[in-house]
Amino acid sequence: MAAALLAGLDPEGCPQRTALDVPGGELLLMPAASGAYAGVKIAGVAPGNPARGLPRITGSYLLLDGPTLRPLALLDGSALTALRTPAVSALALRHLAPAGRPLRLVLFGSGPQAYGHLEAVLGVRELAGAVIVARDPAGGAKLAAHAAGLGVPARTGTAADVAGADLVLCCTTARTPLFDGRLVAPGAVVVAVGSHEPDARETDTALVRRAAVYVEARAAALREAGDLLIPEAEGAIGPGHISGTLAGLVTGREAVGGRPGCPQLFKSVGMAWEDLAVAVALFEAAGASGET
Repeated sequence: MAAALLAGLDPEGCPQRTALDVPGGELLLMPAASGAYAGVKIAGVAPGNPARGLPRITGSYLLLDGPTLRPLALLDGSALTALRTPAVSALALRHLAPAGRPLRLVLFGSGPQAYGHLEAVLGVRELAGAVIVARDPAGGAKLAAHAAGLGVPARTGTAADVAGADLVLCCTTARTPLFDGRLVAPGAVVVAVGSHEPDARETDTALVRRAAVYVEARAAALREAGDLLIPEAEGAIGPGHISGTLAGLVTGREAVGGRPGCPQLFKSVGMAWEDLAVAVALFEAAGASGET
């Protein structure tokens, strides 16, 4: 994804997702094209699936040759999403999270995205320890054991543990804030990836108001990021509250900013160009071509 942004891809011009309410939940269509490739993800979000022992996110990704639009590959859409979203967060953390010392992590959630984010963070930063906050106690304990197996001291905890965190990751299906934003320490980094709906959020107005806010693209965030749209509707922030974008950080056009000591918040809604970038990377890493 960094390579795509450095090559000049502009997320602000990425087509917006099409969402359709269906009896089982929500059907999403996410097309994108860049250079030699095009692609589209058809994803389903089925809230009732976990109770059936099935993944909440389903779907497929169709990768196409850019000039001819011939199909090249069909990928598992949920597996692609489970890889793409942590990769977006890791790229943001490469620029926002403190370097040079082990970080204390608080991780909300115990589903596939929580596992993916734990491993992605370890790819870019060293962790001093992890606290898992999960609605399902058994799921939280299982993820804490997984973290310990990766060499990270871990335990389960509560939302109040954010007060001691250098890094807070929100990987949940929550529709209301997970913790009191006033507890987040100055200089801490919060990443929220759980929603792309204007009326859902994982972080509260207090945090958003305090923080320097970064997003994948301003247009997408101002359409879909309830974490920002709800505080704006309350009059707590204005539309210019966003400090920068992922592309700005990667290309160096925008520096990490905000008031001295303020928290940093990266709010991700998930975008089609990211799916395309990861699908292309997988396709090329497999040595695939139009003949295979």
